[in-house]
Amino acid sequence: MSVLIFRLNGVEEDEAADVRRLLDEQDFAYHETSGGFLGLGVAGLWLLDSSQKAAARALIDRYQAERSARLAADYQALCRAGQAETTLQRAIRYPLRTLFYLAGAAAVLYLMLVPFLTLGR
Repeated sequence: MSVLIFRLNGVEEDEAADVRRLLDEQDFAYHETSGGFLGLGVAGLWLLDSSQKAAARALIDRYQAERSARLAADYQALCRAGQAETTLQRAIRYPLRTLFYLAGAAAVLYLMLVPFLTLGR
């Protein structure tokens, strides 16, 4: 029976490709499912042999730990070089998204405070 070994929802394509490559290199039999037309399904990699789950999971966990360490080191190097993107730079690069988020935050804050501001009236 197939067993879900790796969810692909929200995973970057390079990470998904690396996991597929790892499973192929270690000769794990698997198949891939998509999220479907509306994205409501489970997009993932499924092992065909459930007895291999522990070995495949250990392989994927080791890869993800290495990837996390590598990405953290890359980010630290960018920070030391002064090239890491700041919040202000991102806000300037995406002005409409920034305005949308600020308007949403202001709306939530307003809806939370209105009952207290109108309490004495």
